Amino acid sequence: AVTTAYATFQTWSRVPPAERAAYLVEAARRMRERRNFFSAWMVLEVGKSWGEADADTAEAIDFLEFYAREMLRYAAPQPVHQMPGEHDSVVYLPIGVGAVIPPWNFPLAICVGMTVAAVVCGNTVVLKPASDTPGIAWQFFALMEEVGLPAGVINFLSGGGGVVGDTIVRHAKTRFISFTGSRDVGCGINKLAAEVQPGQIWLKRVVAEMGGKDGIVIDDEADLDAAALGVAQSAFGFCGQKCSACSRAIVVDKVHDVFVEKLMAQIEKFVKIGDPAEYGTYMGPVSSERAMNTILKYIEVGKTEGKLLTGGGRVEGRDGWFVQPTVFDDIAPKARLAQEEIFGPVLAIIRAKDFDDAIAIANNTEYGLTGACYSKNPAKIQKAREEFFVGNLYLNRKCTGAMVGCHPFGGFNMSGTDSKAGGRDYLLLFLQAKSIAEKIG
Repeated sequence: AVTTAYATFQTWSRVPPAERAAYLVEAARRMRERRNFFSAWMVLEVGKSWGEADADTAEAIDFLEFYAREMLRYAAPQPVHQMPGEHDSVVYLPIGVGAVIPPWNFPLAICVGMTVAAVVCGNTVVLKPASDTPGIAWQFFALMEEVGLPAGVINFLSGGGGVVGDTIVRHAKTRFISFTGSRDVGCGINKLAAEVQPGQIWLKRVVAEMGGKDGIVIDDEADLDAAALGVAQSAFGFCGQKCSACSRAIVVDKVHDVFVEKLMAQIEKFVKIGDPAEYGTYMGPVSSERAMNTILKYIEVGKTEGKLLTGGGRVEGRDGWFVQPTVFDDIAPKARLAQEEIFGPVLAIIRAKDFDDAIAIANNTEYGLTGACYSKNPAKIQKAREEFFVGNLYLNRKCTGAMVGCHPFGGFNMSGTDSKAGGRDYLLLFLQAKSIAEKIG
């Protein structure tokens, strides 16, 4: 697959940018026409509710449209100062073959975004979908074949990460790796990519998004009704199986009791558990038995670290990998439930003495992906802008639901390389700039 991609790169890299972009625009048009078809695959394969699946498909369409137009911007003449007696320019060139390794939790949107961003720049890729979601990735691959994308530009290769993933990361002809997944796997890929292989003539780029331990700060001057809704939506949408999901509610002690009461009411009101194919279901099953068992182990840890308010186990009387929305109160800032990414419907409530203490608690993990702050005090909001150390900060709204073009997405520290997917800088990760100076006269 890598050899095919490398051979195809020699021709695909010379296709005019506008022609490459046109494939994406046509794919977006056809995906929009078959929006429910693509969403249905995710309901079936990974248990997304219809609302979550539709948002996933819509985001994939947005990536296709956005990156197509971004490529046209990078292909246009770039502003550089002119030396007297010279004509000076900068052009952006593709870099080569990429290993694209997307996650299972946004198996269409992130898969599409990572792949087409590289391809529209003139690169070729080996696409290794997540082991739990090869079906929806194949439907995307089939769509790109259907719109006429030349063979060898995207090379579909399913299989386990330890075999297929490591092989394509290690390959001497691989120029870059685009990865979204767990911290441990991302660190392993980064280490493996840093080893120069025999015949390799470049340092490989690694674009990594590796998860988070995201917190929402609730100030004593916040709209507590809005905060309770935002926390519930951020914590339990798609069973908390999002790198952006809220897993810590950091509440100023003065309003703790009132906030918790309102949060419990919101969970009771709209977090309906059921078959994801049924209309009105908010939480379906988690993605796999493996994921369920991991989540249940963390719930048992939580029972030793704090006070269980709701949930605490599997959903009784229902077949499948269903886990109750679970909330623990009085979790210490350095407890495991406050530090380790669970990737499930488990929320830890942490008390803070005051707003400054809440910001300090929010920053005390090794991650830095998303965060939110609810407050009506402009000075506190400004403090959050300056000191809440995350790549995506949301003020007086939930911490999930980044929109392509509006909220460039990517985090700090162990949340990855701050790639800013869906933003104006993203395509630069798959391009290299060539400066050309021509003497005149």
